[in-house]
Amino acid sequence: MTVELERKKPKIDFQTHPERYRHWRLRCEGRIAYLLMDVDPAGGIAEGYELKLNSYDLGVDIELADAVQRLRFEHPEIGAVVLGSAKDGVFCAGANIRMLAGATHAHKVNFCKFTNETRLGIEDASAHSGQIYLAAINGTAAGGGYELAMAAEHILLIDDRRSAVSLPEVALLAVLPGTGGLTRLTDKRRVRRDRADLFCLLEEGIRGERARQWRLVDELVPPSAFAETIAARAKALAERSDRPAEGPGIALAPLAREFSENTIRYPHLAVEIDRAGRRATLLIHGPDDLPADRAGIFREGAAFWPLALARALDDALLHLRANEPEIGLLVFKSRGDLGRVLAADKLLEDHREDWLVREIRLYLKRVLKRLDMTSRSLIALVEPGSCFAGTLAEIVLAADRALMFSGADASQASARMALGTLNFGAYPMGNDLTRLAARFLDAPEGLSRARDLLNTPLAAEDAEDAGLITLCLDDIDWQDEVRVMLEERASFSPDALTAMEANLRVPGPETMETRIFARLTAWQNWVFQRPNAIGEAGALQRYGSGVQPDYDFRRV
Repeated sequence: MTVELERKKPKIDFQTHPERYRHWRLRCEGRIAYLLMDVDPAGGIAEGYELKLNSYDLGVDIELADAVQRLRFEHPEIGAVVLGSAKDGVFCAGANIRMLAGATHAHKVNFCKFTNETRLGIEDASAHSGQIYLAAINGTAAGGGYELAMAAEHILLIDDRRSAVSLPEVALLAVLPGTGGLTRLTDKRRVRRDRADLFCLLEEGIRGERARQWRLVDELVPPSAFAETIAARAKALAERSDRPAEGPGIALAPLAREFSENTIRYPHLAVEIDRAGRRATLLIHGPDDLPADRAGIFREGAAFWPLALARALDDALLHLRANEPEIGLLVFKSRGDLGRVLAADKLLEDHREDWLVREIRLYLKRVLKRLDMTSRSLIALVEPGSCFAGTLAEIVLAADRALMFSGADASQASARMALGTLNFGAYPMGNDLTRLAARFLDAPEGLSRARDLLNTPLAAEDAEDAGLITLCLDDIDWQDEVRVMLEERASFSPDALTAMEANLRVPGPETMETRIFARLTAWQNWVFQRPNAIGEAGALQRYGSGVQPDYDFRRV
């Protein structure tokens, strides 16, 4: 990378590597990995606070997300992961309070959203990857620290009369557990509602046998047997895994990225930013060549088109979220051959039982979920030369609006899109429905008709008739209609659009995941900017000063 490109790297970079970790220790021993939190107090992602007592900020979470991802792809032999602490007497003190007090509202919201996504990724690994997480709490687990433990399938608590779990945000900070804690208490751990109410207002938390009886933890372990019990429980979890007992895995090499003032370029994705129009265009390039079989997928490794595209799109979405707050509109286009995209999907379907192919499919699912949760308007434009087929058709289905070019352009090329096998189950949304099923909530027969169109290139009129796009426009209307739509969208209140889109994108049944992102983060979005929390006399500002916060006691 040139000096100029290095200078223009994003302010917050979501790419890292274990050699650069400052906050986590990762070691693998046979079938078990130990992922130990050891936060460097001076290693904050911003200035003005120390990360004491294993408290964390976005930088700590970026490393955690990287470690979880690398364990899935680089260590097929790992069947169980122990989440622990390298510091005596403290597991994790939660999100750093000084960071929360000093951060912008947008940063706090994006921080909590990324943390939620990472913890859901841990749960996804336990549920679907055969990499099961165990939390070993060796001291205080407060706030986000306990929320991190709840992402694991099994929680051990050392029974030393001091160690406790707590969610003290309401009592101490005038905010609320912002990374899924309240929802996991009731939906995942099945803690009784009245007990959860009492627990959330106890600053000191709950320890010992009561924590176990109330299902806040799964097991109490005396200090003398803590290490031995961790190893035994992790061994038992690893024996449940269907992952191969030995490697090799594939290395997640650093992304090939080029940054300039208004562009980001990856091998299969180009992002062009129009600051005046407050939008970014993401042009996806389909595959040129594909391997013939499973062995070829392993040879290509991280360069295999579906995986390379997933990594690029994931990085681009995170970059735009964290570093381009005024870009409110994402326009998706594609270029390539429909048949090759469907051929890539066929490889993912034919070898779905292979651990690596499974991980690629699961990663694509998580990236598409991140797209669903993106607080930007999503527009898909299906034009002549597009390759929105199979997996890429999910982007059309995820968009707030999808427009398709009808007829032929000057070169006599026509726009086509196609559905593939993976559109019918591989990529469920947070509500556990496929995007097609969510689209046809009001008309189940539409889903049946869509199955009949499998692997069929569809012209604009056919796609509109099948309910796969919003509108088809001919060559006379295309440019003007698209321009007006984009300009109009960019002119609306971003707050109102975000709220509208969040309500419309994930219809149907409610799950723990949709509750985390809808109910909890909606309230969090409001509470984290109220004067009771962030005002000069608010709890976040006065925390640790010895002066009580001054609350406005009116309920709204």
